[in-house]
Amino acid sequence: MIDVRPVTYVIGLLVSAMGVFMMFPLALDLAAGDPHWRAFFRSAVICLVAGGATAIASANGATGSMTLQQIFLLTTGVWLALPTFGALPLILGEPGLSLTDAIFESISGMTTTGTTVIEGIDALPMGTNLWRAILQWLGGLGIVIVAMLFLPVMKVGGMQFFRSEGFDTLGKVLPRAMDISSALIQIYVWLTVACAVTYFALGMTGFEAVCHALTTVSTGGFSTSDRSFGLFQGPAEYAASIYMLLGSLPFIRFVQLAQGSIRPLLTDSQVRAYLRWNAYAVLAIVAYELWHGGQSLPVLLRETTFNVVSTFSGTGFSSVDLSSWGPFPFVLLIVVGLIGGCTSSTGCSVKVFRYLILFEAIRVQIKRLHNPSSVYPVRYDGQTVSFDVVDSVIVFFTLFILTFGLLAVALGLSGLEFKTAVTAAWTAVANIGPVFGPEVGPTGAVHGFPDIAKWLMMAGMLVGRLELLSVYVLFMRRFWQT
Repeated sequence: MIDVRPVTYVIGLLVSAMGVFMMFPLALDLAAGDPHWRAFFRSAVICLVAGGATAIASANGATGSMTLQQIFLLTTGVWLALPTFGALPLILGEPGLSLTDAIFESISGMTTTGTTVIEGIDALPMGTNLWRAILQWLGGLGIVIVAMLFLPVMKVGGMQFFRSEGFDTLGKVLPRAMDISSALIQIYVWLTVACAVTYFALGMTGFEAVCHALTTVSTGGFSTSDRSFGLFQGPAEYAASIYMLLGSLPFIRFVQLAQGSIRPLLTDSQVRAYLRWNAYAVLAIVAYELWHGGQSLPVLLRETTFNVVSTFSGTGFSSVDLSSWGPFPFVLLIVVGLIGGCTSSTGCSVKVFRYLILFEAIRVQIKRLHNPSSVYPVRYDGQTVSFDVVDSVIVFFTLFILTFGLLAVALGLSGLEFKTAVTAAWTAVANIGPVFGPEVGPTGAVHGFPDIAKWLMMAGMLVGRLELLSVYVLFMRRFWQT
């Protein structure tokens, strides 16, 4: 029997911490004289009491170390518990939202998917919009820590190779997991502060700058307006593009940069590939639009850069109606969304790292067909990749495709039109944000979806955010056998 006390102990502490974070929107609403602060007060009390009681009850089992089974349970348990408690302010303070909608918004926030069920975001209390941004910021920070420390230990989708590479590069500078977590948090906070200051300098209000900084660096995509970044067209789009790119690069490289070593960032294969692929996508869409008599080049370049980077990174901001760009740009955006950002970043989807491993494995296999007697190792960044890593990457791709396909079929059976079902599955499993189709509201909200479709999307968001395998293993009988 698995001892769940170390797992519930950590979850209890995190739920209590979430109650503390609720004090920020509480204070904002209180200062603004908005009675909505009471919803945050009640929610904070529930989180502090429930989380504290759980931690105290489990403290006698917190040994400071966990088995592999406990780590698997922890990663999934955290992403189930925190969004549930994170939905409390929406359940208690937004009477227009059903229980399903409130939980959907919270899960979409914490998984940094960014799909919203809320129409009329501009009219929400300031505290609610701040809380939506905080949910995404906490989710982005959480997934960086999980991707750097937990998923590699679980050997999820080739992550064990990235773990050894990342830890060995740091060497004796940051030898312990706690030191690495602390350094990642510092980088994350400073990037967020820099982004907020930049937005404020470019004309956003202090509130808008803070909220959008929280959802930009986390590559989440929640906005304080139904118009998303259409409200801030201009230089802010280029600034957002830069910070979305930074948010979807490996944070461990920023830690090394802060330690005085820029070379790992400049020579990282996935960083160079990610930036190169973004540039290719932007240039392809700009050329297409110019060929078809699009708008002036400066405006076209700015809008294309922003929206491509937003989709590629999985942020989900939009400044224009993407469905009006034409079939080629639309399909290209779908493709880049299925690539995603870099490993150990807030970026989403499959990740550039896995594509590079897959392409190299295919290249090596083709060479073996020509010369069966020769030995051709799979290499990444000058290092030999073991067959275990290649196998796990291939398994990940297989599960990703199956999950995406099955979810699209299930959403279609729930009553959604084909285009809506496919893009809803795409945005959920890859944690991207926008959904396209006739059932989507004029502001991009999915409020009109059937409840069953929303629950299916929530499941897709959670599974996609936790790299599939770390969730699916919980459904295997063997996992529960000791």
